[in-house]
Amino acid sequence: MAEKHPPRRRPAVLTNPNADRIRNVAALAGRRVRRRTGLVLIEGPQAVREALKFCGSDLVDVFLSEDVFERDPQLVELAREATHWVHPVTAEVARAISPDSQGVAAVVKDFRTLELPRIDWNFVVIAPQIQDPGNLGTLIRIADAAGADALLLCAGTADPTSPKVVRASAGSVFHLPTVVGMSAEDAYQWARARGMRIVGADGNGAIDLFAAADGLEPLDLAAPIAWVFGNEAHGFNQLGTEGIDDLVSIPLSGHAESLNVAAAAAVALMLTSKARRSSGEAGR
Repeated sequence: MAEKHPPRRRPAVLTNPNADRIRNVAALAGRRVRRRTGLVLIEGPQAVREALKFCGSDLVDVFLSEDVFERDPQLVELAREATHWVHPVTAEVARAISPDSQGVAAVVKDFRTLELPRIDWNFVVIAPQIQDPGNLGTLIRIADAAGADALLLCAGTADPTSPKVVRASAGSVFHLPTVVGMSAEDAYQWARARGMRIVGADGNGAIDLFAAADGLEPLDLAAPIAWVFGNEAHGFNQLGTEGIDDLVSIPLSGHAESLNVAAAAAVALMLTSKARRSSGEAGR
């Protein structure tokens, strides 16, 4: 007769919001602590779900409020399959870890790529100065959806390990590499050495993006490409356009003066994805 294993017991509930362990996790909301420890705080069910699926051995801890065990058993099971370190916590402790966690938080090892790799990607997104965490997280999510190979986040861009960026990305930060710390010039040089055309999205760009998508402009969206999206408020005014091969504009039919950076990125990257799909280049 096969030996029966006793049912898995739920670990003891963590009840003290002032415990050192909880304070240390909450402190990961600060950039300095993340850099010192090499750890990143993940908040909210969607971002944690993606971390559980994609982080593997880089997953450190999972914290679930008691009610999550009843209202989201699939998430609990996914957590238990991903790691032994699943900790039930009270609602008070969950709020102490993060008031934005909805009772679900995790700690993972720093997922950034710290230097430009020797990889021949052919569809990347370069962010020289995207400073708002929400915009950067949304940009990462759009790049992921469009099938980009990676994001190159230059000095001056928001920190991709910020909880706000991770949350805004809906977990897409775990799906594709985020390379950080290089200058815009180094990013352009790296992309150009791999045969990519450097294309900037700018309201005053000479090339009409819709016309390019229809094959009416000398810009092949299916060819190796590095899209550059400038600062939210100033575009390329402060950064400059030196090193960019083409500036592309998105035609506006209504009375809006411009699109914000995330909206512009969605249009540009999804049209690029469509062109690559049609030519057979799509797919990571």
